[in-house]
Amino acid sequence: MTSKENSLNWFEISVKDINRAKKFYETIFGIKMEQVEMMGMQMAFFPSDPGSGKASGGLVQSKMHKPSKDGAKIYLNGNPDLKKALAKVEKAGGKITMPKTPVGEFGQMAFFTDTEGNSVALHSNK
Repeated sequence: MTSKENSLNWFEISVKDINRAKKFYETIFGIKMEQVEMMGMQMAFFPSDPGSGKASGGLVQSKMHKPSKDGAKIYLNGNPDLKKALAKVEKAGGKITMPKTPVGEFGQMAFFTDTEGNSVALHSNK
């Protein structure tokens, strides 16, 4: 890896019910996710800009993917202000586990549990 490459290039959020999880993330971010079946897995992709060098990822339902509150933490982009997405979490079936919290010069962060039982973080610059 060169110093100009991202340390993260892909992420997967494990889900039990791809349709329920897709609806949750589409609702809180106001996005549309493309859903496909690939190699026996159900997947729904977050919007991306292929070839831009920006990381992307998706939701995955398979025998290998098990939602967890204790796995690796991913921080989804809540810019420009994560309060917009946070305001939709509980209405969409999730639970806020740490409200919007300042992290000094690095902006704001929050944690929530999604409809599948994953602990996920949000980050924004303000």
